[in-house]
Amino acid sequence: MVSFSQTAFADFLAATDDSPIVMLNLLRFDRDGGRERHVEYLKIAEPILARFGAKILFRGDGLPVLTEGEVEGWDAVLLVQYPRRSAFKAMIDDPDYQVAFEIGKSALVDIVLQPLKHSEALA
Repeated sequence: MVSFSQTAFADFLAATDDSPIVMLNLLRFDRDGGRERHVEYLKIAEPILARFGAKILFRGDGLPVLTEGEVEGWDAVLLVQYPRRSAFKAMIDDPDYQVAFEIGKSALVDIVLQPLKHSEALA
């Protein structure tokens, strides 16, 4: 399911917008060509990301999960840095990105988007 929690999204945008945000993307692809459609999405989306000052910091394929329990692994992970929260919002509202998003959405059966902020130390 690819949809935003309206409450979480509103809270995310309402917070202070003065530092970069890294968006953790955990991706599970549709088994019927999802990975290929995701590659197509990235080719379209990367120049759009750049227009908003965003960049992909890391892209990788998931390997088997090493921990026990009821955990299903992810097919791929992306870490995307945005200069501010407002840049993320402006990008997803952009008409060109909306076209790319439809392709990206068709590639997935599940996604987790987890915004991250820089921390000097874990507390």
